[in-house]
Amino acid sequence: MVILYTSPGCASCRKAKQWLKDKEMEFEERNLFSTILKEEEIKMLLSRTENGTDDIISTRSKAFQALDCDIDDLTIKELITLIQNNPSILRRPIMVSETNFVVGYDDDEITALVPSHLRSMPNINELRDIAEKACNPSCANYTICGSVRCEK
Repeated sequence: MVILYTSPGCASCRKAKQWLKDKEMEFEERNLFSTILKEEEIKMLLSRTENGTDDIISTRSKAFQALDCDIDDLTIKELITLIQNNPSILRRPIMVSETNFVVGYDDDEITALVPSHLRSMPNINELRDIAEKACNPSCANYTICGSVRCEK
């Protein structure tokens, strides 16, 4: 299950939501503007980041700059209150699964949300086709593996 934090009017959020639907993945959408994030949720989001607040707070956004504060000077309690009172400073979408955490919509990064057992694996015929295309007379190892293929 994926928790998808979104905001209205966010194109990247719509793309992420559609991607999850297309992949038939179970998700729960949380609108950042219609529900106040609980302290535990914010702590969980922060704990999943690699770079702390840089990963989830858009310090270059107009909303953050209007606050005129230095994020590095805030206590964790002040940071939580700041996020609760100003959800527009958060980057969006934020997607959280049991094992993965993705901020923003990126075609490559979002695939990390797909559980390994659901990732498409090529079938045996597709693997043979790939091997046939990869192993041809222009390959340096063709004399070895090409003859093995011919024997089968």
